[in-house]
Amino acid sequence: MSHFPEPIAGLFIQNKKKEIILIKTHKMNNLYCVPGGHIELGETIEQALKREAMEETGLTVYDPTFLAIYEYIDNGSYYKKSHMLFLNYLVKTNDEKVTLNDEAEDYIWITPQEALVLPLEHFTKKTILEHKL
Repeated sequence: MSHFPEPIAGLFIQNKKKEIILIKTHKMNNLYCVPGGHIELGETIEQALKREAMEETGLTVYDPTFLAIYEYIDNGSYYKKSHMLFLNYLVKTNDEKVTLNDEAEDYIWITPQEALVLPLEHFTKKTILEHKL
């Protein structure tokens, strides 16, 4: 485990139909969650959002809106022991073609309300519920 909490940019990527993309990943015990990742040293949050979206989904994103910050202290849902600060943002895309990297096994475009019946990672579900996406 890192000696400091790691800042993580979380992306609620919304398409023109107001659906969000959720990925299923082994890193989160095969639960559905939003794409995202570490904010690199010297990188702004907006730069991290754009980079992570492109790396994990192949989607170009714009218009970031801050949603929430959540503190994750290892509870076993992540594949390795971690302490992270999830900085969740709503972003938009006009792209349709998704190209997953090796961090995800599957994806789905779904409305936030329909997503609530899926096996969701805790903070993904909490963001949807608290921000009425």
